[in-house]
Amino acid sequence: MGATTRARLIASAAVALATCALAAGPVAAQGTVKSVHGDWQVRCDTPPGAQGEQCALIQSVTAEDRPNVGLTVIVLKTADQKSRLMRVLAPLGVLLPSGLGLKIDKTDVGRAGFVRCLPNGCVAEVVMDDNLVKQLRTGTSATFIIFQTPEEGIGIPMGLKGFGEGYDKLP
Repeated sequence: MGATTRARLIASAAVALATCALAAGPVAAQGTVKSVHGDWQVRCDTPPGAQGEQCALIQSVTAEDRPNVGLTVIVLKTADQKSRLMRVLAPLGVLLPSGLGLKIDKTDVGRAGFVRCLPNGCVAEVVMDDNLVKQLRTGTSATFIIFQTPEEGIGIPMGLKGFGEGYDKLP
């Protein structure tokens, strides 16, 4: 296993923990990979006190020119199955008021605000509408933009190969 793959797995496990911590308090297990779909993984875990298993579609990437700047994207359905959320774990030190920008291919999708910071990073969250899901399904790459200063945005590209297939596997 290469260092990049190992780093992705570690980041995925950390984000799975952060996801469950945001949803249902602390989690003991790190979740297991149920399936791999192109650039994405479906990871599942049963948090303490939960009725059943919770699964998320996850991908972690690092900026090509800054190996210490990475993101993890988590897509999940809420427990009531009424909403779809995208949570993005960005590194500590991001400029919170600027939010997190997103482009899919060449289209500017908009910005999401950060909702909280954890010991391993800050979380931006957005409720996904049908249009965003469609763009993620049909696009080839997403670029997430974080800001360290108001003038300095860092674009972090992420592949969308397998997104639709993985999304359809979420319970």
